[in-house]
Order: sequence, then C-alpha cells, then structure tokens
Amino acid sequence: FFFLSALDRRTCKPPLLATMVLAADYDMLHPPADLEKRKHKLKRLVQSPNSFFMDVKCQGCFNITTVFSHSQTVVLCGSCSAVLCQPTGGRARLTEGCSFRRKGD
Repeated sequence: FFFLSALDRRTCKPPLLATMVLAADYDMLHPPADLEKRKHKLKRLVQSPNSFFMDVKCQGCFNITTVFSHSQTVVLCGSCSAVLCQPTGGRARLTEGCSFRRKGD
C-alpha cells in the first residue's frame, strides 16, 4: 500500500515533484540565460533593462522608423502616417504586418 501511494495510481510513475528541476540545481555563478531572462531586471546576476529600441518597417511604404519597445504613445509612420504601434500597459503592440529588428549596441 505504501509503495502505491508514493506512485501516481493511474500511470504508476513517480510524482511530478520528484522529476522537477529545483531552482537551486544550477551553478549560481553561471546561470542559464533563459532563467536569467525570466527574473526581475534588478534581481539578475548583472542588472539589465527589459526595454530596447527597434527599427520598425512600415507595411505600406517600407520606411524604417526607430521605436522604443515600451513606448507610451501611438507611433505613426513619418511618410504615410500609418500606425506602427499602439501602447499597452507594458510593451508596445506592433501593428499586424509590421516587421521589426532589435537595434544593436
């Protein structure tokens, strides 16, 4: 009875908790990049912002405009006045069909 209670009764496999990787199971001096990206920007090993600048290509005239990723205003294309992105509570939402490239350092 004790053996069956330690296993999942339907699949006869160990419970999910036994197979999960705990947060302390990695080298804290060299954490994986995906775990660091999920952390708050101030609690990372090296603090880094979540925001960035990006080049957005207009879907109508193919003009390139530089836009902040967390912009709080509607960004229009300079030549055709099409809406490139709209603000949300966090990151700006790109208009459907617009392509972007993250600007380098």
